[in-house]
Amino acid sequence: MTITAKVAAALCMLMALSSCANTIKGIGRDTANTVNATQNAGNRVANAASR
Repeated sequence: MTITAKVAAALCMLMALSSCANTIKGIGRDTANTVNATQNAGNRVANAASR
Protein backbone atom coordinates (compact mmCIF):
# COMPACT_ATOMS: atom_id res chain seq x y z
CA MET A 1 0.00 0.00 0.00
CA THR A 2 1.19 3.50 -0.69
CA ILE A 3 1.43 6.11 2.01
CA THR A 4 -1.45 8.03 0.45
CA ALA A 5 -3.68 4.97 0.61
CA LYS A 6 -2.75 4.36 4.25
CA VAL A 7 -3.51 7.96 5.18
CA ALA A 8 -6.83 7.83 3.32
CA ALA A 9 -7.77 4.59 5.08
CA ALA A 10 -6.88 6.10 8.47
CA LEU A 11 -9.00 9.18 7.77
CA CYS A 12 -11.94 7.01 6.74
CA MET A 13 -11.65 5.03 9.96
CA LEU A 14 -11.56 8.23 12.04
CA MET A 15 -14.67 9.56 10.29
CA ALA A 16 -16.51 6.28 10.84
CA LEU A 17 -15.61 6.20 14.53
CA SER A 18 -16.62 9.81 15.12
CA SER A 19 -19.93 9.16 13.37
CA CYS A 20 -20.59 6.22 15.67
CA ALA A 21 -19.87 8.34 18.74
CA ASN A 22 -22.30 11.03 17.58
CA THR A 23 -24.97 8.42 16.90
CA ILE A 24 -24.54 6.84 20.33
CA LYS A 25 -24.79 10.25 22.02
CA GLY A 26 -27.90 11.06 20.00
CA ILE A 27 -29.55 7.80 20.96
CA GLY A 28 -28.74 8.49 24.59
CA ARG A 29 -30.37 11.91 24.40
CA ASP A 30 -33.43 10.51 22.65
CA THR A 31 -33.79 7.80 25.28
CA ALA A 32 -33.49 10.32 28.10
CA ASN A 33 -36.15 12.52 26.49
CA THR A 34 -38.46 9.53 26.11
CA VAL A 35 -38.06 8.59 29.77
CA ASN A 36 -38.75 12.17 30.86
CA ALA A 37 -41.85 12.38 28.68
CA THR A 38 -43.14 9.07 30.02
CA GLN A 39 -42.61 10.17 33.62
CA ASN A 40 -44.35 13.47 32.99
CA ALA A 41 -47.31 11.71 31.39
CA GLY A 42 -47.54 9.34 34.35
CA ASN A 43 -47.49 12.25 36.78
CA ARG A 44 -50.25 14.04 34.87
CA VAL A 45 -52.41 10.91 34.89
CA ALA A 46 -51.80 10.39 38.59
CA ASN A 47 -52.69 14.02 39.32
CA ALA A 48 -55.84 13.81 37.26
CA ALA A 49 -56.88 10.56 38.96
CA SER A 50 -56.42 12.01 42.45
CA ARG A 51 -58.76 14.97 41.82
